[in-house]
Amino acid sequence: MYENMPNRNIICIDMKSFYASCIAMIEGLDIEQVPLAIIANFNQPGSVVLAASPAMKRRFRIKTGNRRFEIPNHPDIRLFEPKMSFFLKMSMAITQLIAKYVPPEAIHVYSVDESFIDLTGTEKLLGSPEEAAKKIQYYILQQFNIASSVGLGPNMLMAKLALDLEAKKTGFARWTYEDIPKKLWPIKNLSDVWGIGRRTEANLNDSGIFSMYDLAHTNLATLEKRFGILGNQLYYHAWGIDLSTLGEPMVSGQISFGKGQMLMRDYKTRTEIAVVILEMCEDVMRRTREAGFIGRTVSLGLSYSEKADTKGFLRSLTLNEPTNETMTMYKACLQLFDMHFAERPARQVTVRISNLEPTTSVQLDLFDSKKEQRHMLGHTMDAIRHKFGSTSLLRAVSYTASGTARSREQLVGGHLR
Repeated sequence: MYENMPNRNIICIDMKSFYASCIAMIEGLDIEQVPLAIIANFNQPGSVVLAASPAMKRRFRIKTGNRRFEIPNHPDIRLFEPKMSFFLKMSMAITQLIAKYVPPEAIHVYSVDESFIDLTGTEKLLGSPEEAAKKIQYYILQQFNIASSVGLGPNMLMAKLALDLEAKKTGFARWTYEDIPKKLWPIKNLSDVWGIGRRTEANLNDSGIFSMYDLAHTNLATLEKRFGILGNQLYYHAWGIDLSTLGEPMVSGQISFGKGQMLMRDYKTRTEIAVVILEMCEDVMRRTREAGFIGRTVSLGLSYSEKADTKGFLRSLTLNEPTNETMTMYKACLQLFDMHFAERPARQVTVRISNLEPTTSVQLDLFDSKKEQRHMLGHTMDAIRHKFGSTSLLRAVSYTASGTARSREQLVGGHLR
């Protein structure tokens, strides 16, 4: 099966406790000794812990995802708000350091603290792939005092699996195709595997698939019938096969545009929540237009306050015609909202457009004479915002008490600059 499969030397490198390490560098602290945590917003008792130092995790059992009110009142604990601009600068500096040893095109930045690097062809300069990986780890540690974990594999998927499932505990791990039966197939918590979320895991369980071995040995046609293109991907990933290359979307054919927002207070009424939905649709459709796509499937997710007595929802609606118009997406979201809203206080909203096609595939509608005008208006608004800033042109609802667009303009990645 693997004779004609990619067999390169690709590493996935993850910066350990990246946010905490950056703050520790500024403050002159040792994250192994000082229990520190980064809190999204000091003004919110329920604000999320974005990062915690190893000492905080060991001594107080506080980790990413905990809430501020769960942190004990202890004199040794140091709390900080995020400095997202600095975090991004540090991430770029680390990437620039790596680029001194490998060509820039061999680096694929996956997130602020994680990158893929193709080491194929660097043997004369850096030695074997294992030696090269450990040298890069050493250089980062020496210059930035940030430790890292590395997974090495023959493709991007295998490198990521080696990182997530082994190297984050050991510091370094190499996986080959021969390791799949003994290292990947025994895994039973499917959502531990990169690319499989909890909803997908539940759907796989409903289909009688309870381990990666089960997934690898399920009939491919059955998976494709049940899950579509995702079923094809899941099957081959269970065998460690990944044909994507650096720079390509990680899941070919599954591109979408979305936005999620944690609300800073309970939004209780349809009117309040609709304001946030409209602002988010505006942002998502702007990015969709700029990328040259139209989408057919609209998704809306809503999570309620932790005081609510019911769970939230995530539902989708497929339109008759693909679109990149803000109001079309907004109306579809409202339709989903009115069908599923349980009239409980909302604390998180997610919107997404998927099932994409190139904009060139859009068709004129003889019965909608203003379609082309709306299309031009959308691009005109995008151009103004691109030149003068995202808040230079806002809908009136953004100036109401429910609007969040103006306050979020002061943030980077949803957090303080």
